[in-house]
Amino acid sequence: MKQVNVNQVRRAVNNHIGSKVKIMANKGRHKIDVTEGIIMETYPSIFLIKVINELEESSQTVSFSYTDVLTKDVQMMLCNE
Repeated sequence: MKQVNVNQVRRAVNNHIGSKVKIMANKGRHKIDVTEGIIMETYPSIFLIKVINELEESSQTVSFSYTDVLTKDVQMMLCNE
């Protein structure tokens, strides 16, 4: 999904609250973290993703900024489920 500015990224994420997404986050030094989660909440600068670990039967909440998506440090794709 091509995004032009932070406001468009914010609107796109806000429109998909409750949707399941696949996240690819660049952690630096050629490390890419790939997880799936649900968009839980949005705030003016960040949004929260709830990641469920089915093996350990636990969950955690991770946050990302809209600028991470804009600079492609974080890439998100909607899951078809």
